[in-house]
Amino acid sequence: MTTDLLAKNDRLAGELRARLHLDGIAACNLIGAPGAGKTTLLEHTIRRLSDVPITVVEGDQATDHDARRIAATGARVVQVNTGTGCHLDAAMVTRALSALKPEPGAVVLIENVGNLVCPALFDLGERAKAVIFPVTDGEDKPLKYPHIFRAAGLVILSKIDLLPNLDFALAEAIDNVAKINPDAAILQLSARSGQGMTDWYDWLRSQFAAARQSAFA
Repeated sequence: MTTDLLAKNDRLAGELRARLHLDGIAACNLIGAPGAGKTTLLEHTIRRLSDVPITVVEGDQATDHDARRIAATGARVVQVNTGTGCHLDAAMVTRALSALKPEPGAVVLIENVGNLVCPALFDLGERAKAVIFPVTDGEDKPLKYPHIFRAAGLVILSKIDLLPNLDFALAEAIDNVAKINPDAAILQLSARSGQGMTDWYDWLRSQFAAARQSAFA
C-alpha cells in the first residue's frame, strides 16, 4: 500500500514539475519542525523581495492562522489543511496551485506541515527542498532525522540571533549536516534581526533566475 501511494505521488509530482518547468516557476518546499520559524521567514521574504512575484502554499493540520499572516503581507496564499495527515503531497499542491494560478516566472513557496519525518518521503514537484534547522534545537537533529537532511538542497540554520543565550554548538551542528549531506548549501540567518537574510534572498533569487532561464531561453 505504501509503495503504491508513493509511486502515485511520484508520478503526480513529476507531472507537476514538468508543468512548473514549462512556465519557469521556481517552487521551494520549506520543511521544518513546529516552531522552526518557517512562517516568519516567509513574511520577511515576501516583504523584502517585492520585485519577485511570490505565491504561497501553507500546509497545516488545522487552522488558517499562518495563511492569514501571509495574506497580511499582500501575497496570494492558499491554506491546505491535512487533518490527521503529517505532510503535504503532490495532489494537494497541484490543487492549491490550480487555485493560486501563479504567473509564469513566479516563485512558489510551499510551507510544509511542521514535521521532519513524513515530508522526506513525498516529492511535491518542487525545484528544491530547504530544511529549516533552528539553533533552539539540538545539534544532533541531522543525525536523528537523516532522510530529510539528505534530501535537502539547502539547510537554513535559523534564529541565530539567539546563539549568545543558548548552549548550542554551531560548528558541531554544521558538521552533522555535512556528515549526512555534504552537498547541501548551509545558510545561517535570523529573520527577526536580519542577520544573514541577504544570503537567503540571493539563494532564492538564484532559483528564480535559473527557473526562468531554463524555460524562457
